[in-house]
Amino acid sequence: MINERKMMNTVELIRKKRNREELTSEEISQLINGYTKGTVPDYQFSSFLMAGFLNGFTEAETTALTSAMLYSGKVLDLSAIKGIKVDKHSTGGVGDKTSLIIAPIAAAAGVPVPMISGRALGHTGGTLDKLESIPGFRTDLNLAEYKKVLKKCSAVLIGQTKEIAPADKGIYALRDVTATVESIPLITASIMSKKLAEGIDALVLDVKTGNGAFMRSYSDAQKLAASLVSTAKRFNKKVIAYITDMNQPLGRFTGNWPEVYESLLVLQGYHSPRLTELSIELAGAMIFLGGKAKNLSEGRFIAAEMITSGKAFDKFLQIAKLQGANIKYLENPDSYPKPRYSAEYLAARDGYINYDCFQSGMAAVEAGAGRLTKDDKPDKKAGIITGKLKGEKVKKGDRLASVFGDNKEKVLRAMQRMPLAITISAKPVPKDKLIRKVIS
Repeated sequence: MINERKMMNTVELIRKKRNREELTSEEISQLINGYTKGTVPDYQFSSFLMAGFLNGFTEAETTALTSAMLYSGKVLDLSAIKGIKVDKHSTGGVGDKTSLIIAPIAAAAGVPVPMISGRALGHTGGTLDKLESIPGFRTDLNLAEYKKVLKKCSAVLIGQTKEIAPADKGIYALRDVTATVESIPLITASIMSKKLAEGIDALVLDVKTGNGAFMRSYSDAQKLAASLVSTAKRFNKKVIAYITDMNQPLGRFTGNWPEVYESLLVLQGYHSPRLTELSIELAGAMIFLGGKAKNLSEGRFIAAEMITSGKAFDKFLQIAKLQGANIKYLENPDSYPKPRYSAEYLAARDGYINYDCFQSGMAAVEAGAGRLTKDDKPDKKAGIITGKLKGEKVKKGDRLASVFGDNKEKVLRAMQRMPLAITISAKPVPKDKLIRKVIS
């Protein structure tokens, strides 16, 4: 009778959401906990997700979803570590390696950065895959090791553990196969439950928009940013959100080790257009929220100083060494093994460069840098280097990109996609503003 009654309760809750009624926090918690524990089966939770996807969730329901997913596992207590703990989250982009740059910058400025990152998803790269291209670098630290590294060097970069928001893992997998991924409240709950479980006090958000982003339209990006900011505030967290352009790759390098390589260049003072600008902006916001700057302008100044002084690069070496990396490849990145095959993509005519950033990301995946199936193992060396920014003028025969990897067939497949990724217009192409909006 008890199991039958539970089933009846679940059906009533699905019906309530189907009928566009608002669920209470207790009702949402019941559904999330039931699904996590296995008492609510996939087919019922799928019905709930689709009802919510079609009818939407209120702000109160979004907060309840976040809370239920957050408390499905451990919420870390980092009170023993001095300072305001700050993290950054990006909604995903092509060539977006800012986490590798801004974590050591903020940590060098005295801000503790507990960072839990993800893997590649679709056409976008993953911070964990990039870090694991560094020989020996461990992203699978347990929670005790996580705290130890954070306390020792003010930053740590790992993947989601089984203790952190376990409900999110199962729910995300179900959303992926039930066509319910593109729900702003569900995206919000997924992101925020993981970030809040880290034990942070403040969060910087980078919401991408454009043809290489999951939120392609600026309107949708604004809605997601507003939802994330509102939810963070409901949990009493300091937050700043940026809406940034993803109509071209961020930086010149796309891939796993290639993006580590470019991050090392930036940390040593090399100016990479757009990548350097955004990294200093985001790191400056982290420094401000972490109480080490009076305002965003001073935060940016301190972030730039951490690079020019060499402190940020030294901090990255310290983090990597504490997480098991062989830092000789970081100190001398040109000693890293070279890819076996490469090909050049040249301009077929004079004109102006334009990008389809989604196709750029998929070309890198085709080269071996990402996953076409969940069992694929990325080629750490595979990737693409682009030579021009969107809107720049080129002449016939100019090198537009280099494609490389250890698998010849994959490199050739990536080359076949390049005419879709990089096109040449006879007319001038407008250049996109990198930072579209700041919500603070």
